[in-house]
Amino acid sequence: MKVPPERSAEEVLSDYRTAIADSDAAILAAGDLGTYLAKPVDGERLTLRWLMAHMTTETARHAGHADIIREQIDGTTGR
Repeated sequence: MKVPPERSAEEVLSDYRTAIADSDAAILAAGDLGTYLAKPVDGERLTLRWLMAHMTTETARHAGHADIIREQIDGTTGR
């Protein structure tokens, strides 16, 4: 993801919050975690359950990366 330099942090966070709300609405509309995704992923039909597990893993992985960067900046660990 590239953020143009003219975009403010507030705009980026607002867009992120909008994406979260849109995702939450889509999950609620599906209702059943066994629902298949509209488009196959790499030719495989996957479920909403798979998607949510995948996104949770990706979020945790990237949060860990951000924490490493923060530790390098402020020198504080173990929070």
